[in-house]
Amino acid sequence: MTEPAESQDFIQPILTGPSAKLEASLSLAIHEHRLLPGTKLGEDELSEIYSVSRTVVRTALQSLSHSQLVDLRRNRGAFVAQPTVREAKEVFEARSLLEPRTAHSAAERMTDKSLARLEAHIKAEHEAIAVGELGKALRLSGQFHIEISRIADQATIAGFIERLVARSSLIIAIYWRRQSALCEEHAHHALVDAFRRRDGTDAEALMKSHLLDILTALDLREVSEPAGNLRDVLKP
Repeated sequence: MTEPAESQDFIQPILTGPSAKLEASLSLAIHEHRLLPGTKLGEDELSEIYSVSRTVVRTALQSLSHSQLVDLRRNRGAFVAQPTVREAKEVFEARSLLEPRTAHSAAERMTDKSLARLEAHIKAEHEAIAVGELGKALRLSGQFHIEISRIADQATIAGFIERLVARSSLIIAIYWRRQSALCEEHAHHALVDAFRRRDGTDAEALMKSHLLDILTALDLREVSEPAGNLRDVLKP
């Protein structure tokens, strides 16, 4: 069986210059819910915080808008994207269509090395929860799902899932009202157990149930207020 290419963290792209580093830093802050949806990302303020030019800031924000993490609004500037209730439901419906079958394929292609990577994600996720770093735990949980899609070795579908997981992070930041919106403690363990047994049918059923549990843990009525001070959020 062919081992899939070594994975990278979906919010930590290869750094090739100042704009890529800024993009990675802002992406991390968004995924870890330090920058909440709706937060204004002022070019002047970001330029001062990171000691880079406005051109670098503008390039990073443009890239983040392509990945739908940032909304660029004419004559108003850049804001952390803020998905609607309708979009939240559509995103999880799309995930429920794609990820169960992907989990089935991943189980059939699973190797010991891939299994070890998934177990490492779970361990890191639980360690983050234990010390109260819930934003980091959520990021790691999302990466667990992306890792499964990569193990399935279906590049096109994996790309869709990566974007949906990124959007899900914003959705949870807005509508998360209970810690159970994090992946349940035993849900990932159950999936890994199915992968260990190379049981595609069980992995598919577990993933479908797991995504439904995440959706039902969200309160799709209320909206979080964004943070007001970028310097406090992004200070080194």
